[in-house]
Amino acid sequence: MVSCSVGLSTSGWGALFRGPWFGYDVFQVGQRRMKVTEERGYEITDFSTLPGVDCPCGTARRAFADVADLPATIHVTEISADARLHYHRKLTETYYFLECGPDARMQLDDEFLPVHPGMCIFIRPGTRHRAIGRMRVLIVVFPKFDPDDEWFDSSS
Repeated sequence: MVSCSVGLSTSGWGALFRGPWFGYDVFQVGQRRMKVTEERGYEITDFSTLPGVDCPCGTARRAFADVADLPATIHVTEISADARLHYHRKLTETYYFLECGPDARMQLDDEFLPVHPGMCIFIRPGTRHRAIGRMRVLIVVFPKFDPDDEWFDSSS
């Protein structure tokens, strides 16, 4: 069986072909074909093995930045103190709260919301945000995380 999906990539409109004779997926834009995945149809990461990186929110462990056919990155971020108020011009973030201290909150622009494990917040570009209190958060960033898209107002 062969399947074909049509969509927009960073290179323009194209089609993703799947079939038994390829051995892997092929994304075609015009006359150009790009190999999308190896024979394996999945990727695995172990966040405990990833290095922690300082960020405005605390310490982030970022996964799948090198996976070409995943248009996002997945982060597990530890917040041990109040994060720095920041925003992104291009990035969209979805926070899923794994663990939270009793007074954990999120600042979203001028609003302060209590958060708890199991809660999820979708944050659009341009929204000033920060975590307040101790928490551990799974963050899905779309498109892939770019450290050059972290912005701070002069007063924060």
